[in-house]
Amino acid sequence: MNARWLLTAGLWGLVLVACGCGDVETPGTSADGKSSVAAPVPGSKVQETRTRRRGPVQLGGPASENDDRGDGTDRRRPNRAGGIDVVMARMKPLQILLGRWQGLANKQQVAVPQKWVWDLKSKPDQPALVLTSSESPFFRTGRLTWSADDDAFEFSGTRPDGARQVFRGRFSQPPRTVPGDSDDEPQLTYKLELTEVAAAGRKIDWKVVFNQQENNRLLVELSKRRGQAAFRRADTIGCQREGTSFARSDTDYGEKTCVISQGLGTIAVSYQGKTYWVCCSGCKAAFEEEPEKWIARFEAMKKKKKS
Repeated sequence: MNARWLLTAGLWGLVLVACGCGDVETPGTSADGKSSVAAPVPGSKVQETRTRRRGPVQLGGPASENDDRGDGTDRRRPNRAGGIDVVMARMKPLQILLGRWQGLANKQQVAVPQKWVWDLKSKPDQPALVLTSSESPFFRTGRLTWSADDDAFEFSGTRPDGARQVFRGRFSQPPRTVPGDSDDEPQLTYKLELTEVAAAGRKIDWKVVFNQQENNRLLVELSKRRGQAAFRRADTIGCQREGTSFARSDTDYGEKTCVISQGLGTIAVSYQGKTYWVCCSGCKAAFEEEPEKWIARFEAMKKKKKS
């Protein structure tokens, strides 16, 4: 009985070796490395149960959530919130620039009068402080704003020859209030350092620093470099504000709070028999064009602040 069983098992072993089951192969691959699996018939169970391959691990989430949308927008870039309220909040310390300034270029010894106002009409969702200086040897006009896409402040200036330069950067010394030299009146100080966005073929780069000394005194420092050398000071414009300060402190200005910028209002405007305040001619123009929009926004901000 045992001899017959051993003979039967041996015969089955010879059959299996003859059929090729004695070699170990990768599933679906022959010994020479070629595929040994016939193409599945469409609709068959073999096709439906084909093994799903896993792609490489994507940092930040699966590829379907981080790759290109197909509409020109790169989803791998972080989504940065923008809009008028975000920009205005970022720009709040810079409202100290509003108004007229008398400037003097230290090296060139020329007068550089300046005027800063809000522009809320050119790009409604991207408000900016706009500079005009008809006699400046550096920038005749300029636009200073916060760029959510670049996570930085941006200043675009137009030189006397019409050339346009774009600068981006952040505070090298953050805004803070300090006691005044002669009294305890709070004075706002900061340094906003902006470097020129490199342009193809340009050999010289510029840097602009808005160095706020106090409420009524500002230094505009201009430096340049060639190639990768260190920046060297080209000139400094010392600016003194005409009249009184537009921003004594970063606090509530009561009934004279600007209905648009929340700075210190200096110009009275009215709508439906009620008086409101704005801080500059730019805000005045925006208010007069859409008073209901700005009043509703102002009231909503006051309500949110109280709550």
